[in-house]
Amino acid sequence: MNGRIALACLVLAGVGRAQGQGPDNRPGIAVLAFENGGSYGREREDYEALRRGIAGILIGELGTNPNVRLVERAEAPRILDEKSLAPAGRVDRETAARVGRMVGARYMITGTFIDLYGEFRLDARVIDVETGVILKSVSNDPRLREIKELYRIIQSLASRIVTETKLPSLPPSGRPAAREVPTEALTLYSKALLYEDTGNKAKAIEFYEAALKAFPDFSEAREGLRKAKGSGT
Repeated sequence: MNGRIALACLVLAGVGRAQGQGPDNRPGIAVLAFENGGSYGREREDYEALRRGIAGILIGELGTNPNVRLVERAEAPRILDEKSLAPAGRVDRETAARVGRMVGARYMITGTFIDLYGEFRLDARVIDVETGVILKSVSNDPRLREIKELYRIIQSLASRIVTETKLPSLPPSGRPAAREVPTEALTLYSKALLYEDTGNKAKAIEFYEAALKAFPDFSEAREGLRKAKGSGT
């Protein structure tokens, strides 16, 4: 949902300039799918799906900050595919910076995850798109390391990305404090993104619906379902 709102902000910024209003000067952030750093304990498809799901939830968490502008999740992968910039499935620092410039981002976030039979870790790199320099490498809170805490792991990574790179501070979240997305729902959501990205809209809808059944307040899954149904099957 936040990604779609961010894209709308880009459009509105252009309209504002045409009407004599000031441009949107908030720093733009794009997030690429996370890479599997060598995980064991799940099926390969599960990990391929998590690459997208982690990025999708991270965008959602960063998108609660009105002081930054988020690029829609699908934009950077689309550029990578169209330009054949990552034939081996991995994106180096220079390529990430190049893609960031193409999508109008100021910062590009890339990262890896490792799942060792349920013990989970996230590492991210924040790249300055203008210089191609890695500004900071950050990891999730080490006290959170079980796959059942995956949502909180992603939340902690989002918070550290903001604080350790001196981006504008996150305001108090507008989401209910009780929100705690179960890992089961997050996994189903991740598979929905995988099927959507590979063009299987029917399966994407099926998994979005399953994610919402597992966690009815899953706003990202609800928005994904709305978009998937609107684009046909």
